[in-house]
Amino acid sequence: MKMAHLVTNCSFSPSPAVKTYSKSPGYCCNVTQFQSSKCSNLVLKSCTATRPKRPFVARASAAVQGQTQTPLTGSQQASGHSSSKPKKIMVIGGDGYCGWATALHLSNKGYEVAIVDNLVRRLFDHQLGLDSLTPIASIQNRIRRWKALTGKTIQLYVGDICDFDFLSEAFKSFEPDSAVHFGEQRSAPYSMIDRSRAVFTQHNNVIGTLNVLFAIKEFSEECHLVKLGTMGEYGTPNIDIEEGFITITHNGRTDTLPYPKQASSFYHLSKVHDSHNIAFTCKAWGIRATDLNQGVVYGVRTDETAMHEELSNRFDYDGVFGTALNRFCVQAAVGHPLTVYGKGGQTRGYLDIRDTVQCVELAIANPAKPGEFRVFNQFTEQFSVNELAKLVTAAGAKLGLEVQTKSVPNPRVEAEEHYYNAKHTKLMELGLEPHLLSDSLLDSLLNFAVQYKDRVDTAQIMPSVSWKKMGAKPKTVSV
Repeated sequence: MKMAHLVTNCSFSPSPAVKTYSKSPGYCCNVTQFQSSKCSNLVLKSCTATRPKRPFVARASAAVQGQTQTPLTGSQQASGHSSSKPKKIMVIGGDGYCGWATALHLSNKGYEVAIVDNLVRRLFDHQLGLDSLTPIASIQNRIRRWKALTGKTIQLYVGDICDFDFLSEAFKSFEPDSAVHFGEQRSAPYSMIDRSRAVFTQHNNVIGTLNVLFAIKEFSEECHLVKLGTMGEYGTPNIDIEEGFITITHNGRTDTLPYPKQASSFYHLSKVHDSHNIAFTCKAWGIRATDLNQGVVYGVRTDETAMHEELSNRFDYDGVFGTALNRFCVQAAVGHPLTVYGKGGQTRGYLDIRDTVQCVELAIANPAKPGEFRVFNQFTEQFSVNELAKLVTAAGAKLGLEVQTKSVPNPRVEAEEHYYNAKHTKLMELGLEPHLLSDSLLDSLLNFAVQYKDRVDTAQIMPSVSWKKMGAKPKTVSV
């Protein structure tokens, strides 16, 4: 069988915090090697692997052993869960930008949390010569620090959800009540670098999600899937964007149908495939699922990540993984002109990272019914790129920063001026209290960027991936 694996040209000494549950994984190299190794040549490629009789599963050695459980929050109690047995949440992709903040938030709220991650996002940075604006501790040190500060344990399963044997072992071991699925390659530019990354994105995202669905069906039928989708599935239609479904009348007949999808990259297409697979399995198998079509996330701090520097979240500002507002704040901090793609009329939904974790908690506390496929549009405000640039320019002026803006050729294939009005009421009805973009928040983001500006590599700021010129062979983006 052909399987995607991480291959590293490096020596390795396993971290003492990770326990291996297989004597002979049988893979070319397992992903935990990346975490604590010094690698000179890191590549992602397809290789032939002999599937082991027992899959490789790595877990944090600090797993709960008879530990006193934390009380439940009011939302958990309202959901009918006993305070003696906290709800168990598996956060797939819990080492990433949204996943890490969510894992800490849920743990802090009294849920029993396990992180499942293959740590490949860290490898991408090494492959492309990128780095987070913030220094990021290893996942093991992050979890240790959280335990030391709060007394709360987060379990860790290191492995690839595209390996169904690994995922099965994780599900059978942890027995989640809900699975929050962030475990996907989440960058549109990354998926458009070359054929290799396009194939990896589609395989990783679609097959990984399909495996999660089968794991729920086979090992945890009551488990509620909370899947992070994207508003990018909808594209930019010239009509209002509804939440997942639209009622139409055609030739005198009326029906409610899935809202039409107009994906704009191989990444966005993978999300569309996910949504279709989830909807089908809800109908066929009775799975309960909530698809959170998330807008563009900004910010870095939550109450939990601000507790200690080792809990800091990643902050991407480069042209591959950086999102618009985060990129603009870093550009302003280092005196680089804000890079507006094309005409700058591209409008999207945005939300604070603190609202991401709040939305996920609301979805968990108010689960879908068996067989129900829900879609929530997860954002709080809409801005065009030009509007964001003006906001950052004004905020920078108050801090004594001379902020310039320049239009650069748009590397994407997209409408640069368009109608955009997306509905987002369902999460508000469940009790979302949004953190809206304000002058004080922009000041905070800019001050944060200034604090770490010595870590900025200005060579990574400009866009370097073109939709029309994507290559056929693997390549590095950085110069």
